[in-house]
Order: sequence, then structure tokens, then C-alpha cells
Amino acid sequence: MTAPAAQPMIQVMDLEKAFGANKVLTGINLSIPAGSTCVILGGSGSGKTVLMKHMIGLLKPDHGRVIVDGEDIVPYGPEDLERVRRKFGMVFQAAALFDSMTVYENVSFPLREHRKELKEEEMREIVKAKLAIVGLKDVEERFPADLSGGMRKRVGLARAIILEPKIVLYDEPTTGLDPITTDYVDEMILDAKKMLGVTSVVISHDIASAFKVADNIAFLYQGLIVAQGAPAMLRHSEHPAVKLFLSTWFGKN
Repeated sequence: MTAPAAQPMIQVMDLEKAFGANKVLTGINLSIPAGSTCVILGGSGSGKTVLMKHMIGLLKPDHGRVIVDGEDIVPYGPEDLERVRRKFGMVFQAAALFDSMTVYENVSFPLREHRKELKEEEMREIVKAKLAIVGLKDVEERFPADLSGGMRKRVGLARAIILEPKIVLYDEPTTGLDPITTDYVDEMILDAKKMLGVTSVVISHDIASAFKVADNIAFLYQGLIVAQGAPAMLRHSEHPAVKLFLSTWFGKN
């Protein structure tokens, strides 16, 4: 007897969003299984970030549903949205660390906001443990300017997982990075999935990175997911926009 399919961690249904006359999302349907890594791939201006903002309730759709861990968040007010957002960790494009704070102060920042009952010694132990998970040791007193690009990304991930979220969102994590640092970040995403079991959503236009880290890729074009599946499946898509986009990489490899 076949076991029932696991409930999706995130499910987007018939999502539509316009800003004035500009229709950005025109009917998005997307299902992301728990514990998987989904890369939302598409060109600049295709609506990838708008879609991500709907997943964490920063935008309300004109039509459709966004279900996170079994809850439809579209009707929620600020209090319920705040509760749901604690299920998310966010890794920003440029790590978004506070330059004037040490690594310890950066990573512990969410604890100070949401776990005010913790003592300083407890915070230090939690920060140390999370830094170890992302492969960093003895960096707590260093400043972001003293770290390499890859190390800053890992500090950003440590901060994102400090509250033990179920979902980690990565916003263009490899944009502007050199090939070595890009590989470092790709491995970071793969390690986070393996070690933490989190559901990962990666917003990207980096084809090589997407094909390395994704369990599934959703290709966003003109407000719709026009192709979705495992990387090998997407590579053989017959959709003209997908073929053209992927040819910029696979045509030379």
C-alpha cells in the first residue's frame, strides 16, 4: 500500500497580483514539499521576489491562496502573520549583516527580539551551536568587514536559523559572487537541507546554481509558472521561454 503524500510546506493556488496596470502574477500554482529545495528561476523582473513576498505575507494577493504549513495566510492580520513568519528564516542577497555589530551580535539579534527570557550565557551557547552548523568557529567577535563573502553568507544563514525555522528563503544568494564563492554558497544551501531538514525556497536567475541545489525548479515567465519539475526534467522542457533561458548556459556547456 502506497503511503500518502506528505502535506506541502508551502502551497500557492491561483495567485494573482497587479500593481496598477502592471500585472505581475497572473495565476501562480506552486506546491513545495516539506524538506525539499525549490528554486524559483526566471529573468530579471519576472516577479520572483513578488512571489516570495506573498509566501511570508508581506504582500496580499488580488486573488488566490497562500498556504503555509497548513494555514491559509491570506486573510490573516498582523498578529497571526507575525506568528507564521517565525516559521521562516531569510538569507538576503548581500547577507544584510549590520556592519557595526560583531558576528555574535548579528546572529543573536533575532534572539534578543523574540527570546527575551534568555540569559546572555544561553544566547552565546545557541549562537555558537548555530555557527558550528554552518561551518564557522571562533568568529563571534569578528566584524563582517573581516570576513570573506562566503563567510558572510554563512553568518547570514546562522542568523536565519537561530530561531529554528521550518522554512529558509534565499533571495538571489549567488548574485554578484565569483565562481569559488558561488560554489561555497551552493554547498551551504545543500548542507542546511541535509543537517537541518528545512524546506528551502531559492529565488534565482543563476542557472548553474539552480541545477546544483534544487530538488525542483519552477520557471516563472510572464506571471505564470510555465515549467516545473526536477532539474533534469526542466532541461528538456519544450516551452520556448524555458529553452531560450537555459540555452544561455547549456548552449556553452
